Amino acid sequence: MKKIAKAIVTMRIPILILSLVLLVPAAAGYFGTKVNYDMLVYLPREIDTMKGQDILKEEFGTGAFSMFVTEGMEEKDNARLKKAIEQVPHVQKVLWYDSILDLSVPMELLPQDIYEAFNADGATMMIIIFDQTTSEDGTVEAVREIRELTKAENLKILASATKSTDAQNNASPKTWLSGMTAILVDTEDLSAKEAPVYVALAVALCALVLSLSMDSYLIPFVFLASIGIAIVYNMGTNVFLGSISYLTKALAAVLQLGVTLDYSIFLWHSYEEELDKISGEVAALAGIPSEQKSDTDKASKTSAQKSGKYTLVQKKEAMANAIVATFSSIVGSSVTTIAGFIALCFMSFTLGLDIGIVMAKGVLIGVISCVTILPSLILVFDNALEKTRHRPLIPDFRGLGRHVLKRKWVSVIVFLAMLVPAFYGYRHAPVYYELDTSLPETLASVQSNEKLKDTFNMNSTHVLMLPASLEAREVQELSKELKSVDGVKWVLGLETLKGSAIPDDFVPAKLEEATKDDRWQLLFIGSEYKAASDEVNAQCEQLEAIAKRHAQDSMLIGEAPATRDLIRITDRDFSKVSTVSIGVIFLIILLVFRSVSVPVVLVAVIEFGIFINLGIPYYTGTVLPFIASIIVGTIQLGSTVDYGILETTRYLRERTSGSEKSVAAAAAVDASAKSVLVSAASFFAATFGVGLYSNIDMVSSLCTLMARGALISMACVIFLLPAFLTLFDGIIMKTTMKAKD
Repeated sequence: MKKIAKAIVTMRIPILILSLVLLVPAAAGYFGTKVNYDMLVYLPREIDTMKGQDILKEEFGTGAFSMFVTEGMEEKDNARLKKAIEQVPHVQKVLWYDSILDLSVPMELLPQDIYEAFNADGATMMIIIFDQTTSEDGTVEAVREIRELTKAENLKILASATKSTDAQNNASPKTWLSGMTAILVDTEDLSAKEAPVYVALAVALCALVLSLSMDSYLIPFVFLASIGIAIVYNMGTNVFLGSISYLTKALAAVLQLGVTLDYSIFLWHSYEEELDKISGEVAALAGIPSEQKSDTDKASKTSAQKSGKYTLVQKKEAMANAIVATFSSIVGSSVTTIAGFIALCFMSFTLGLDIGIVMAKGVLIGVISCVTILPSLILVFDNALEKTRHRPLIPDFRGLGRHVLKRKWVSVIVFLAMLVPAFYGYRHAPVYYELDTSLPETLASVQSNEKLKDTFNMNSTHVLMLPASLEAREVQELSKELKSVDGVKWVLGLETLKGSAIPDDFVPAKLEEATKDDRWQLLFIGSEYKAASDEVNAQCEQLEAIAKRHAQDSMLIGEAPATRDLIRITDRDFSKVSTVSIGVIFLIILLVFRSVSVPVVLVAVIEFGIFINLGIPYYTGTVLPFIASIIVGTIQLGSTVDYGILETTRYLRERTSGSEKSVAAAAAVDASAKSVLVSAASFFAATFGVGLYSNIDMVSSLCTLMARGALISMACVIFLLPAFLTLFDGIIMKTTMKAKD
């Protein structure tokens, strides 16, 4: 490693040039990476709801549908608008009254339940069917074009073309486009607008924290430049994954900044220590007595820094040694963080795999950047860094350990008092699964869903896929049973219409094409219940049970059935990922300390902090996104357990040197408190601003939880861990190989 380190400092200029050149393909990869805004596509492909969607696409050329509501428009205007929408690329069909009967035929011929389902309070509803899936580019662009087409001024032009006097005089014809794709479009637009602000906030707040804790005004910006390059590399290499989720895109940069900033601080401090050694060597050569050596080291270093008397050779030697020392430190530190992210890859809901791969890759790239790009930047800008030196504004907290140990029983009592309520809140915090819940109420898609609910008392639409061989009589009987289920508004299909008062000859061929082929036939089911609610989940169970009695290979698909599967799968994932992350990190700590007891103590302390962090929402009545407990818990464990490792390492060093346990614990707190504080404050700074700013609740909630989690873990390590170390000292010393040595 020493040879590699020397090569790095020697090749510092070529390294910087290469790093800048590589930004070009990395940026191209970043902009070329597709971003997915649909959470449901991460469900396992083998479940019925996903199989059904694939069949729907293959057999019917249909992948998504939306409910379209108009108000203040005559039937002829609606018919003309329907035709205009059907001309939009990737709109396969639009189902409305004239899909069933000619406009010359009175609407009263429709069955009453269907008529009332599609007409209410001067508003009418259509079903728009797309030829691509919910999140595919074609569907997204089609929704954008439909919105443009149905702007108020275009509706007036449309009314004018039909020479409808009443419609022309109506000053405010209105339309609402609901459905998952409309939600995804609004999420995409909002995320694209906010993403640059996320990075700016994280950078600004991290720079503030570093300015207070570092001894140079310029070094924070050198750190951020190095990390920024690593972030661009990480985001650019995502192009090889094909696509990433919008959540990954929103969180990756701020998380990578928060969890890898420590590595830069390690290198800088190591570099300064190596310069200290040079000062000491100079003093020794000058014959200064050892008792004066400490003061001379400081004076010599300060004098050399101010006058720039360190030679380039000395600086290169110091940096090479710093790279060697830092590499071993940050590899040990990064392993637990990477392990936490890799644990997410074990989720059946593959959003965890998406976030886990991107972030594990980001930490690895951050490590490489820290020992290549950052040393090169420091050496190139060394003179400027020396000119901007100042005394750190954050103290060293000497003496804090003594005060903590005096009150260790207070920490233990607080732990015992809070453990049960914290764990209970952690297990019972309310969560939501609907994507639109995370969005502002002012967005068009959210308002459209509310309109659908308020006017038509409808919240979701299911599609029941039945074998085409199922006889018309049995389909009609099945339809009647489905209508009897609580919350079902209507059931629409080819055979349900043929079995009504409408003669078979009146049913257009295009309606038959849209709902039946050689293998399958479709029934559309309107529901009063909202996706992810207990009511709709129970409704889906009943609908499936009824359908299975008539056709065993039937499949119920749509947003609500898929969301129900999401709830089931993520509940299992929660236990799996928690077990994997705790197990892997336990094993890493066991190998690092060669101890059975130390991993138990460290994991217990950090898990307690996680219980508090994720339990608070239960008592405040805050509803969290469904992935919060899985992602935040895993990241908090993986990234903040390093605080405990740092303190425990110093504790064991003091104990093996002969210090009494309380003295060792106090020394460990004194030595690690500042590092833990700066690390936690940096992670807090990287995420807190995003949590406050973002209007996407899923992003805001996750960042707020991670910011708070960093501070809670810091408090647990500084105040609770020393108490545990002394309380279980006997067991720790007997079961730790290093302590025995």
